[in-house]
Amino acid sequence: MSLAALAAGAWAGENSGSVLPAPLVYLRGIDPTIVQDIRYATSANFTGHVVPGYKAAECILVRPAAEALAKVQADLRASKLGLKVYDCFRPRQAVRAFVAWSEKPGGKDNFHPRVNKSQLFALGYIARASSHSRGVAVDLTLVTVPGPEISKPNANIKLGPCNGPAENRLLDTEVDMGTAFDCFDPMSHTRSNEISSAQRHQRQFLVDVMQKHGFRNYPNEWWHFTFEMTNALQSFDFPIEDRPAEQKSLPTPKVR
Repeated sequence: MSLAALAAGAWAGENSGSVLPAPLVYLRGIDPTIVQDIRYATSANFTGHVVPGYKAAECILVRPAAEALAKVQADLRASKLGLKVYDCFRPRQAVRAFVAWSEKPGGKDNFHPRVNKSQLFALGYIARASSHSRGVAVDLTLVTVPGPEISKPNANIKLGPCNGPAENRLLDTEVDMGTAFDCFDPMSHTRSNEISSAQRHQRQFLVDVMQKHGFRNYPNEWWHFTFEMTNALQSFDFPIEDRPAEQKSLPTPKVR
């Protein structure tokens, strides 16, 4: 079989939802104990809509990153804590949707209460090319074990600013990290001086345990981590679909 035919077969598999191109895997198949709250598969995000490409609320990562997250989860058990992931693999079409959103007036200001929407790219809160599209980045937080049940997002709830008190933030029932997820604000910077010592301790604890297993934190977002995997260079643009009962991965075609 030619390389072109093999690649075409791999792409068909991506779109079918029955297989994933190696080395991508469903996190649920590696560690089902990690809580998944995939916000872009709901309207509970800064765009106010389900994001294109998110047909299902599933976390997909390269296998080494998924296996490393399972090790982080195991380490956290001693502290009666666990992980909750907000976003993993992000299709390129979703990134394009973020760009389009940024160019339109309006939006949910509670996600960027002190930053002008037009400055989100320049300040590094949104990127035109994302490591999420390579399956090596993950947005996450800490939860107590057993973790809270994931509430169904309610678009009619009036939300407080993402940098406000924890009780006023969107579905923010996890460990208090100082801001909500996707809070485009200086308070979200991992080493922000605007948060309490307890919140700073929680952030550093998360950074330390993630770093131990090969993840690097993005300083502007306490929740964003990238797995150090230099050979994961390919980005993908297939829609995220539900994990099949018997999920398998396709081998990645090799160029001879």
